[in-house]
Amino acid sequence: MEGSSSSNIGNPYPYPSHVTMKLSGRDTYDVWKTQMLCLFESHDMLRFIQLKTLDGYNEDLWKRSDALVKGWILGSLSDQTLKSVVNSFPNKVFTTKDAWDNLQTLYDPVFRADHDRDLEERPMRRVVSMIDEAEKQKIEEAKNEAQAKKEAQAKQEAERKEAEKSRSAEKLHAAILDQDISDVKDILDDRIVTLRDKITINGNTALHVAVGTSSNNKEFFEKMLNLATKDNQPSLDMRNSEGSTLLHVVAVVGNTEAAKMLVGRNRDLFEILVNAIYTKDYGRMMHLFSHFPVTFKFVEAAQRKAQAYVDAKYLVRITCRLIRESTATSTTYKNAIFEATRQNVVMVVKITVSQFPNAIWTRNEDGHNIIQYAVINRSEKVYNLLYQMSEHKNIYRTIKDPYENNLLHLAARLAPKNKLNPISGAALQIQRELQWFKEVERFVCPLNVIEKNSYGKTPQKVFAKEHKKLAIEGEKWMKETAQLYTITAALITTIVFVAAITVPGGNKQENGIPVFTNNADFYVFAVSDAISFFTSVTSLLMFLSILTARFSEQDFLFKLPTQLIVGLANLFISTTAMLVAFGATLFLVFSQNNSWILVPIAALTCLPITSFVTLQFPLVYDLIRATYGRSMFGKKSNAPFY
Repeated sequence: MEGSSSSNIGNPYPYPSHVTMKLSGRDTYDVWKTQMLCLFESHDMLRFIQLKTLDGYNEDLWKRSDALVKGWILGSLSDQTLKSVVNSFPNKVFTTKDAWDNLQTLYDPVFRADHDRDLEERPMRRVVSMIDEAEKQKIEEAKNEAQAKKEAQAKQEAERKEAEKSRSAEKLHAAILDQDISDVKDILDDRIVTLRDKITINGNTALHVAVGTSSNNKEFFEKMLNLATKDNQPSLDMRNSEGSTLLHVVAVVGNTEAAKMLVGRNRDLFEILVNAIYTKDYGRMMHLFSHFPVTFKFVEAAQRKAQAYVDAKYLVRITCRLIRESTATSTTYKNAIFEATRQNVVMVVKITVSQFPNAIWTRNEDGHNIIQYAVINRSEKVYNLLYQMSEHKNIYRTIKDPYENNLLHLAARLAPKNKLNPISGAALQIQRELQWFKEVERFVCPLNVIEKNSYGKTPQKVFAKEHKKLAIEGEKWMKETAQLYTITAALITTIVFVAAITVPGGNKQENGIPVFTNNADFYVFAVSDAISFFTSVTSLLMFLSILTARFSEQDFLFKLPTQLIVGLANLFISTTAMLVAFGATLFLVFSQNNSWILVPIAALTCLPITSFVTLQFPLVYDLIRATYGRSMFGKKSNAPFY
C-alpha cells in the first residue's frame, strides 16, 4: 500500500485510464483481466486482490483504498455482469478480493475447475480429517490407558514391597526385643530390610532398638554391631526421627556396656560431650568415661579423682585431652563449642579454645564463628571474652559473614525466643535488645554503623525491621501498665485531697483551727497526708507522660523505663503514706481511752503495704536492674583468653 497509504489524504486518487474493454462475458474476460492486472500493478494495488487481512496497514487507509480499487473493477463491468456480481453478495458489503474471486469463478475456467474440485473434495477432506482425528484420539486413549495401567501396576508393586518391608521390619523389631540373633540374621539375609532402615514409629533403626534393650546382654549388642560392620553399615552416624544418634540413646538409657563398644569402634568422643551439654547429665558421662578401657595414663588419674561423679568442667578437660591424644580430627570440637556458645556456657568455650586454639576461628554451616554466633544467640558471657582477648579482638571489629553482615548487623537481628521469653514484658525485652545493639555499636568500627550488607540494608534498618513487632508490643505493654497505675494514682490523689480538707475531729467554730491541732498524732496524719498527695500527683504525672510519649525505639532504652520507675516508686510511697494517714486518723478518734488500738491498726496497715510490695516489687526490681544495674557486658576476668 505504499502508493496509496503514503499519499496525502487530500490528493486525488488515480483512476483507470487504459481499461478499454468492459467485462461482459467469458469471451472478454482474458483481455479485461490482463488490462486490470496492468492497472493494479502500475498503481501498486495488487495486494487488494491477493491479501485477505490488513496486517501491518492502517485500517482506515486500507478501507479507503480498497473501496477505490473495487470501484475500478465495478466501473469496468457491463450492466449485466455488474448486476450479477452485486447480487452474489446479499448484504451488499464485500471487498475488492471478494469481487475479483467472484468474477474468476464466473468466467475463468481454470479457477472455476479448481473451485468446483475444492467444493467436491471439501466434504471428503472433512471426513478424512475426522477419521484421522478419531484415530489419533483412539491411539492417545490407548497410550493413556497403557500408562495408567503401568502406573497402577508400579503403585501396586511399590505397595506390595512397602507392605513386605513393613512386615519384615516388625519381625526384625520383635527379634531384637527377644534378643534372638539367629532370627535377626535370617531377616537381614532376605535383604528386604537393613540395619539402616527405620523400623519403629518414632524412627528408630535396629541398632537404636538394640541399644535400649540389651543393657543386660552385651553379647547380643556386640553381635549386632558385628553385623553392621560386616555389611559395611556404620553405626555411629545413624539417627532416628528425633535426630538422636546411638550415643545419645546410650546416654539416655544408661547402657554403659553399649557405650564402651561404640566408643571402642569409633573414637569420635566429642560427640559424648555434645550430648552432655544437651542433657546436662555430667555424672552419667563421667560414668561412661570411668568404664571406658583407654590406654592413656592421665585418664587413669582422672578416674581416681572422679570416682562416681565430677563436675562439668573436669569432664570438658578430660574430653579435650582425649581428643588431642587420640586419632580423631581436631574438627570434632565444632558441634560442642557451638552448642556451648548457644547455651552461654563460657567455661566449655574457654577450655576448648585453650586446648584447640583454632577453634575460635571455626565456622558453622552459616559461616559464623563463635563470637558472631554469641551475638546472634545473645550469649553475653561468651561475647565478653572479647574483652579478655589480645589484639586479635580487632579482627572482630570489621569481620563479616558470607552475606556481608558485620557484627552490628548480627546484633540487629531479633534474639531467639528462648532468650527473650524469660524477660518480663515486651518493653524490657526491646530494652535488652537495644542494650545489645548499643554495646556492639561501641565495639565495631564507626564505619560499620552505616555499612550495608549484601541486601543493601544498614544495621539500623535491620534492627527496625526485625524489632517492628516487638516495639509495637512494648508500646502496648507500657500504655496498658501506665493506664492501670494512672487510675490508682488518681484515686489516691482524690482520697488524700478530701482527707486534707475534712480533717479528723473537725474544726473549732470560733477560729476554724482543727480540734486535734495540739495532738502529736494529728501531725502524723497531716504529714502523711501531704506526702501521699504530692507523691501521688507526681506518680500521676509520670504515668501521663508515658501515655503521651512518642514511643521511638530509643525511648525504650532509658526514658520510658525511668518514667515508669519514678511513677511506681512515688505510687508506693503515696500508698504507704495514705495508709499511715488513715491509721493516724483512726488512732486520733478511738485512742482516747483505748491506747491498745494502735497494735491492730499498725498490723492492718502493714497488710496492704506488704501485699503491694510483694506484687509490684519484682517489676520495679527488674526495671531498676535492667536500666541502672551493673552492665552484663565488660571484662569479667583478668585471665587472657586468646
